[in-house]
Amino acid sequence: MIIKIKYEILHEVFIMGCQCSCKNEMMDEQQKILSAMAAINGPCGCKEIAAATGIDSKSLSCRLKSLKTKGYIDSPARCRYEITPEGKAVL
Repeated sequence: MIIKIKYEILHEVFIMGCQCSCKNEMMDEQQKILSAMAAINGPCGCKEIAAATGIDSKSLSCRLKSLKTKGYIDSPARCRYEITPEGKAVL
């Protein structure tokens, strides 16, 4: 029973999306990533961002995808990312 409930909660949050008011708030790690990217001039790779933030690559990849979906970063070339004007505005 407990496993089923945990599965349903995880499914709702990760697959269906968070339904709480925090949806539009930025996570601390995302803020840290944007700050690091703003300090780096031009497009940068995951290794550079990971080194600047101390975030492991798996978590970083997920956060970058989320930031790109929100329009805060862009990917001008494969595996390269840069902060957008919208991303700079939320810092």
